[in-house]
Amino acid sequence: MNVRSIIRIVGILLILFSLTLLPPVAVSAYYHENASAPFLTAFALTIGLGFILWLFNFKQVKDLKTGDGFIVVVLFWFVIAAAAAIPFALSAHPHLSLTDALFEAVSGVTTTGATILSGIDYLPHAIRYYRQQLQFLGGMGIIVLAVAILPLLGVGGMQLYRAESPGPIKDNKLTPRITETAKVLWYIYVGLTLICIGAYWFSGMSLFDAIGDGMSTVATGGFSVHDDSFAFYGSDLIQGIAVVFMFLSTVNYSLHFLCLRQRTLKSYWHDVEFRMYIAILITVAAIVTYKLVLYSDKDVTLLTALFTSVSMTSTTGLTSTNFPAWPTFIPFLLVFAGIIGGCAASTSGGIKVIRMVLLHKQGLREIIQLVHPRAVSLIKFGQQVLPERVVQSMWGFIAIFFVLFSLLFLVLLGIGLDPVTAFSALAASLSNTGAGIAGIASGYGWLNVEAKWVLMFAMLAGRLEIFTLVVLFTPVFWRR
Repeated sequence: MNVRSIIRIVGILLILFSLTLLPPVAVSAYYHENASAPFLTAFALTIGLGFILWLFNFKQVKDLKTGDGFIVVVLFWFVIAAAAAIPFALSAHPHLSLTDALFEAVSGVTTTGATILSGIDYLPHAIRYYRQQLQFLGGMGIIVLAVAILPLLGVGGMQLYRAESPGPIKDNKLTPRITETAKVLWYIYVGLTLICIGAYWFSGMSLFDAIGDGMSTVATGGFSVHDDSFAFYGSDLIQGIAVVFMFLSTVNYSLHFLCLRQRTLKSYWHDVEFRMYIAILITVAAIVTYKLVLYSDKDVTLLTALFTSVSMTSTTGLTSTNFPAWPTFIPFLLVFAGIIGGCAASTSGGIKVIRMVLLHKQGLREIIQLVHPRAVSLIKFGQQVLPERVVQSMWGFIAIFFVLFSLLFLVLLGIGLDPVTAFSALAASLSNTGAGIAGIASGYGWLNVEAKWVLMFAMLAGRLEIFTLVVLFTPVFWRR
């Protein structure tokens, strides 16, 4: 393990992150609010610590091993969460405890969107903007952005990319060089965000609201600049735009790249995961709509049902209605849809549709081999025969996901949460959905300190695809 190299890289990443604490200062100045001091203090502390870590190790330029990449990613997310919490902790409005400040920061950078705040409409514009910016940075992954920059500073990026990228197939690159791959992903991500912001603005949102909710939508984050989320706007057009961009953001970004390069939409439909994702969205939306019509809920439009279905399935968690008050079956269906999540290599959370596709194919293979024990059955993804290690990785992820879910669920029950609230809060955190039912339907602020720390761990584990975090707790990882 290259300890000093790891410290050097974390220092560089902290310096880069510190620059993101300056835009809220500009927002505060624009609105003539006295809210810049917490951000300037956080900037000074973050860049100072990053510079110190780099200065004492700047000569340690060595290639990272795979294990080093895992350590850098995990360390960075924990350190960034702490740095991101400083403005919340120092701000006079809202005035948050250390735990609440960390909870809001972790929820932001992991794009979970679970908030402990109320009265968001009355907070300083700088704070409201900052929450959205945290989600924007976490959406595609700060590490993936850093991969595009670190090679210029003498740091290899493949190990970081492998540890950060979602989904079971981590070796695929859109371009020959990993740096170019990271840049391509970020170009697409920023492009989608800018188009979404423009669409919101032209549909009637203020520019501030369009920027904030645009970043949240494409990041599939869930934070909003208003307490009532998208119900604040009362606009079918805005809901329709949100549906489009939540969907596009949860499609595998490599398909967007192929579409742009080949100038054809065929790449989408030829992808097995994309077709399965469409099927899941249509099924969930159809069931939700049918149940609402069956119960004759006059206050819910078909567009609202579609918006809520896409928002929860994509793990965005934006709301336009009080969906936990719908007939009990529907909220639970939406929670389970969020656990599945969107496509791999997208901004969504959850288990990922590709793993459900592989689980289905593996189940069929097991049935075939029960009937024909000597048959050689291969699992294909499209025209590609998948290596057994990918299938084993899928089984391992799902097993660890549910084992971790079960353990954390029992912990939440042990510290006083009722079963439905514990289940909903954990599902929303581990899948990075944020929105939930029962006790957390109106927010997470009332939870006890212990529950908030458990859920913060779940958010980070979900954002890092569990393996990246859990592997550090295994003895085999630390053996030479």
